[in-house]
Amino acid sequence: METCVTPFEPQPAPDAVTGSFPSPFDELGPHALARRAAELLQAEFRAGFVAPGIPASLLDGPEGGKMFGVLVVRAPDGRIGFLRSFSGMLAGRWEVPGFVPPLFDREAREQVEPAGEAVVKALLARAEELRTSPELTGLRAAHETQEARHATERTELRARHEERKRRRHTRRAELESSEALTAEAKREALHTLDQESRGDKAEKRRMEAAQDAERQAIVPRLSRLERRLRALERLRWIVCRAIMKRLHDTYAVPNARGERRPLRALYAPGEPPSGAADCAAPKLLAHAFAHGLRPLALAEFWWGTPPPSGGRASGAFYAACRDKCAPLLPFMLEGLHVHSPRVFAPPAVVTGDLSIVFEDAWIVVVDKPEGLLSVPARDTSVTDSVLARLRARYPHASGPLLVHRLDLDTSGLLVAALDSRTHAALQRRFAQREIHKRYVAWVEGLVRGEEGTIDFPMRVDLDDRPRQIHDPVHGKPAVTRWRVLERRGQRTRVAFFPLTGRTHQLRVHAAHPLGLGAPIVGDRLYGHEDVRLHLHAESLSFLHPETGRLVSFERPAPF
Repeated sequence: METCVTPFEPQPAPDAVTGSFPSPFDELGPHALARRAAELLQAEFRAGFVAPGIPASLLDGPEGGKMFGVLVVRAPDGRIGFLRSFSGMLAGRWEVPGFVPPLFDREAREQVEPAGEAVVKALLARAEELRTSPELTGLRAAHETQEARHATERTELRARHEERKRRRHTRRAELESSEALTAEAKREALHTLDQESRGDKAEKRRMEAAQDAERQAIVPRLSRLERRLRALERLRWIVCRAIMKRLHDTYAVPNARGERRPLRALYAPGEPPSGAADCAAPKLLAHAFAHGLRPLALAEFWWGTPPPSGGRASGAFYAACRDKCAPLLPFMLEGLHVHSPRVFAPPAVVTGDLSIVFEDAWIVVVDKPEGLLSVPARDTSVTDSVLARLRARYPHASGPLLVHRLDLDTSGLLVAALDSRTHAALQRRFAQREIHKRYVAWVEGLVRGEEGTIDFPMRVDLDDRPRQIHDPVHGKPAVTRWRVLERRGQRTRVAFFPLTGRTHQLRVHAAHPLGLGAPIVGDRLYGHEDVRLHLHAESLSFLHPETGRLVSFERPAPF
């Protein structure tokens, strides 16, 4: 077999081999053969070995994690084995012994990359030299100080003028109502007040003129340097884009029919994103086609430290990425019979009645089972949900009913309001953090510490919905208090007290290294799939919107 192929020993039974190639975009996990190949590779990583000169510990360093892939293949002689690959570069190298090579033309890339990198580095150096120059930093500091002083002067002058205006208004009212003064005396007094008002306006104009003159000593010089810096950054962007186009032209993408297309043609009319065709899947398929190997099944998994944004767990399997691979892989797979991707969907119907914990004329508290949607899905074939059941049970209820939601995979307490006024009152309490919630979960791993607060912003991963990621720039605030309840083996039982209500907040805060660094057991999105997600909304307490009395509800977790 070829150098990069690791043969299965023993060989798989004939009925273990699929007749069609499973879709790389399948959301329900890899084929059993691909999983077997991945587990063999992961066993090598656990033993501390990735490749000669590359220890597995490298992947556990900061930002050291990596997406790996395996492709089960059949050789011309009929033997079955697997290829291995990694996304992008590994330990700063494109080529690593035992792993398939990159898809680009190495000689063509060498004619572009070194010279291009030199130009970009030179532009970066020039921009950094200007950005940190004493002249620019000095002017920026002087301008900032000047603007702060000018703002203070304007504020103080405005306060003085408003006080004078208030006194003038009072004096005018006194003059208008006075019967002791002659008409001439009143006119003179009012004229004096008008003169004072005009004097204030003149004083404001003099101050504005003086401030403008001071700005002219700094702003033109500062603007000139800022324009020069922006021009350098714009030039670097133009050069980078031109270099990227030339680098993309070094890729010729093959498919199972033996056809080849330029990489950029597959993303037209747009341009390929950075790293296009450098993911594990396209490299594996290209190598198989080049060496007469028939692809049978594919799996991609993350290994090592999660990325800074989160959303990846070591050892967990993931479907091919949408932003880079969706335009690429369908062409590469032409010539193979490919299964349609299986997509995760909630069950059409969840058996069993909805457990009513409490109900009165205004509110209902239910215990939602795991696997039941809170509200109807976009997929119209799935009609069952807590909301649908509540509407059937309370046909005369008005308003949106549900005050908040729980994830499909989460069980526990949900509050509904039977009229619009009560719903609005409860939503205000949620917004003002006056409703106290406690969740309980089992997480994978031994959590450090006994209690704490997790606070980092989150947003949806636009390229991988519905996953949420950490984003310090565009994310929304997300805060969770936590406390350890129990430690058992390699798992920890934790109580969560969310102070905000972001989508998947507890799941991300548990899994992310900035949080507990321990995914919730059974989390198919942020950890490893199990029989269920071990997350339960255990208790709720709040002031009843109608009676004003404190009400508390609790339902122990079923795990």
